[in-house]
Amino acid sequence: MTEIGAGVNETGRLLRDEAGFLLQRDLGGSYRLVLLRVPVDHVEKRVRVQGFYAGDGIVEAEGVAAA
Repeated sequence: MTEIGAGVNETGRLLRDEAGFLLQRDLGGSYRLVLLRVPVDHVEKRVRVQGFYAGDGIVEAEGVAAA
């Protein structure tokens, strides 16, 4: 289990739904992303997300880039 405040550096597919953005993780499962800017160029593509785990499957993303 990931601890709150732990660094996250993972790859996966960036998805968009009615509630916002999700990272469908390469390692399985998904994270709901809290983003300061909207990465529309990366939707439905493989990306690397860096940020911090906020609990309940949520990551506060500091960056989203092509993987």
